[in-house]
Amino acid sequence: MLKSKTFVKKTRSGGVMKVVREHYLRDDIWCGSEVCTECKQESTVLQKDACMESSLCSYPHYLVPDTNVVLHQIDILEDPVICNVIILQTVLQEVRHRSAPVYKRLKDIIHEKEKHFYTFTNEHHRDTFIEREPGESANDRNDRAIRVAVKWYSQHLKTFESDTDGLKVVLLTNDQGNKQKAQDNGLLVYKCEEYVKSLIANPELVDRLALSSDDKSEITSSKVLFPEHFPLSRIQTGIKSGSFLQGTFRASRDNYLEATVFVQGEGEDSTEVLIQGLQNLNRAVHQDVVAVQLLPRSEWVAPSSVVLQDEGTGKDDEDAEEEEGNLRTAAAEAARKPTGKVVGVIKRNWRPFCGMLNVSQIKESTRHLFTPADRRIPRIRIETRQASTLAGQRIMVAIDGWPKDSRYPNGHFVRSLGGAGEKETEEEVLLLEHDVPHQAFSQAVLSFLPKMPWAITPEDMMKREDLRPLTVCSVDPPGCTDIDDALHCRELENGNLEVGVHIADVSHFIRPGNALDKEAANRGTTVYLCGKRIDMVPELLSSNLCSLRSNVDRLAFSCIWEINHKAEILKTRFTKSVINSKASLTYAEAQMRIDDTNKNDDITKSLRGLNKLAKILKRQRIEKGALTLSSLEVRFHMDSETHDPIDLQTKELMETNSMVEEFMLLANISVAQKIYDEFPECALLRKHPAPPPSNYDILIKAAKSKEVEVHTDSAKALADSLDAAKVDGFPYFNTLLRILATRCMMQAVYFCSGMDSDFHHYGLASPIYTHFTSPIRRYADIIVHRLLAVAIGADTTYPDLMDKHKQSALCNNLNYRHKMSQYAQRASVAFHTQLFFKSRGILNEEGFILFVRKNAIIVLIPKFGLEGTVFFDSKDKVSPNIVFEEEIPGVSVPAPDTETPAKKQKLDR
Repeated sequence: MLKSKTFVKKTRSGGVMKVVREHYLRDDIWCGSEVCTECKQESTVLQKDACMESSLCSYPHYLVPDTNVVLHQIDILEDPVICNVIILQTVLQEVRHRSAPVYKRLKDIIHEKEKHFYTFTNEHHRDTFIEREPGESANDRNDRAIRVAVKWYSQHLKTFESDTDGLKVVLLTNDQGNKQKAQDNGLLVYKCEEYVKSLIANPELVDRLALSSDDKSEITSSKVLFPEHFPLSRIQTGIKSGSFLQGTFRASRDNYLEATVFVQGEGEDSTEVLIQGLQNLNRAVHQDVVAVQLLPRSEWVAPSSVVLQDEGTGKDDEDAEEEEGNLRTAAAEAARKPTGKVVGVIKRNWRPFCGMLNVSQIKESTRHLFTPADRRIPRIRIETRQASTLAGQRIMVAIDGWPKDSRYPNGHFVRSLGGAGEKETEEEVLLLEHDVPHQAFSQAVLSFLPKMPWAITPEDMMKREDLRPLTVCSVDPPGCTDIDDALHCRELENGNLEVGVHIADVSHFIRPGNALDKEAANRGTTVYLCGKRIDMVPELLSSNLCSLRSNVDRLAFSCIWEINHKAEILKTRFTKSVINSKASLTYAEAQMRIDDTNKNDDITKSLRGLNKLAKILKRQRIEKGALTLSSLEVRFHMDSETHDPIDLQTKELMETNSMVEEFMLLANISVAQKIYDEFPECALLRKHPAPPPSNYDILIKAAKSKEVEVHTDSAKALADSLDAAKVDGFPYFNTLLRILATRCMMQAVYFCSGMDSDFHHYGLASPIYTHFTSPIRRYADIIVHRLLAVAIGADTTYPDLMDKHKQSALCNNLNYRHKMSQYAQRASVAFHTQLFFKSRGILNEEGFILFVRKNAIIVLIPKFGLEGTVFFDSKDKVSPNIVFEEEIPGVSVPAPDTETPAKKQKLDR
């Protein structure tokens, strides 16, 4: 059966085009129920005995949620208790358009066989498709389509009543109007809340209910605390006229009454608007997209020097006003910044948050405050009857809404993660909070792995250069199993040197567009925690077939140079190859070989040649203005049984660290130039923008406090200044300055060459750069391998590889994953440091004051890489003679991009 619509529309050129839309209807779409004998279905999803113990529904029943129930109560639908659910096509399409995260979660539930969720394509069934009536809104039409589908199911299943033991279909809705119309049509319908509350055996499920608008009104005060948000139409008009600015809301970690809104401009023309005070923050939450209105210039203020954390004690208005007054008093004399107020929220970026429950002091109360682990997220008010059980546990909570008359947002309990302080629990919190995909690889992904036993075929050998006779070796941290890179160096007959960097050929095993490729693209990077690794690709590849282990044949992608003894590159070539590494060395083992004058074997000679060239390459880089900065990294020695840290020390770097780094950098630069020359519009590159001058204020002030001058006009000037910065009797001063200089840097990012004109890498002083050398643990390198393979004729291209818009979208995800993995790694080190100190009582160690706030100091303890805030009581006075005075907000960024820090982040696996 065919439905068609015909209409005409005007084209851009002014012509008229006739459009015919055809909609095919069928009568052979299965209902999915076990009880049905009429539908000729190959398999069924919905069970015959669909029993959920409910005081409202004492009979077997299927549930049909409407769109709003799916959008707002997805936590309920995910619970194992809820099964035998019919998801209508109308609902699925609406959810897809309105919330991508909920749509993904819904699809995941549908794929769980034990949940018995069935998708019914009601929009293509002859008996359930309906036309939109004149004057009917799209929303009303969809509500009617849902009711029609529920009625069809009820009548369809009634024909098998003798076999069904009274099986019924229940519509779940939160819309009173929809509920009334369904009842008028004789349908069985309940509000989601009343149905969930009726489940006899699962009273705890009530805690997972998202609050409805009715519930929200019950737990708010009568006093309006925040201004009304402007409607979206007014916001859009204001943004268009320039009276409002659109940007991303970034809450402060140090002060709950302060935030900035980052407004993206054209090129480098981006601005940050400072927001201070509860009313001006106006219920925005970290990472929301908001509309801000600038205040008159006379009301502009400077970032506050007060460290304020919301204690969640329900401060009264006078206390809050006093705290806000302190903000402005402290900022009055400093340089002012553009200041504004939030007038509306364009897009909420809420997610389930991990944290702890603050149990209410009021006896028998079911309303409690939840404190998120992330200090930038406000406390959340939830209702739960399990408070005594959840106290002392890490739990997940979702925000439902933030009314204007509520001091805190309202939310609901999602699930418990385990006891606070337990290693497994804290690790789970760390991964969830940093959005690190850590679920086991699915069968669909694993199905694309090579079948074992695997061997290099004669066909592979024909397409590759056989480099197995070369003295190739790898140099990595101790315990490294995912070996990406190996090196060789040998003297040529003409007196020059041949140097090769050989990289695991991961792109041979991961082909474009399959499930394995999509999973790796989503994960973006391997994440290294203390004692644990979250792989980007399955272990069969990461630790076996792709890993360049010694004494086994492996597929590689090689970058080979002819270099003279002055480290000048004479020739460069790239080739797919087969190698056989002669040794897998640690940095310490390689260093011992180089230093041992009694050793003179081929591997040692190769290492010495590499080391000699690396020193020249490094000197050349530094002369061009490459930066040598500092960030504290610690390593743990783990107990072999408990996996708890038993010793902690800061990492020491050897010459061999620098040796590997120099050749990785050289390979990355050589490959970057090659792929850009071949594909100027779609090369995946990496850049490191120069910091804006204001970022250096913190560094210049710190240096001036010891009468040292720092020049920041260029990377070269900064590098020279840092080299010369020495203070008698204060040997750690130079390292402190380098740590502060690191915090002034921008973050290095991936980008598509056709979407940007600024390629320069500030930290490495290189005009062009990319990532080629770590494809086992970085997806960007896999794309670069594919581009290089096409450039040298070793592989074929595919559409997405040449699409600069898709490449750019991929880069956005890779930048996000890379940043989150670095934060997760730091959080893992911080947690293990806490574990280390847990049983060690009070220790006396040397510390340095990095920054001074009005009511606190920020202290660094170099030996342990620890940084923390020390608060003063209000009566204490801060000494005026402090070296480091002010911190730039929002500069918690990773160090500039080099290969060695990335290698070092393989934290003692």
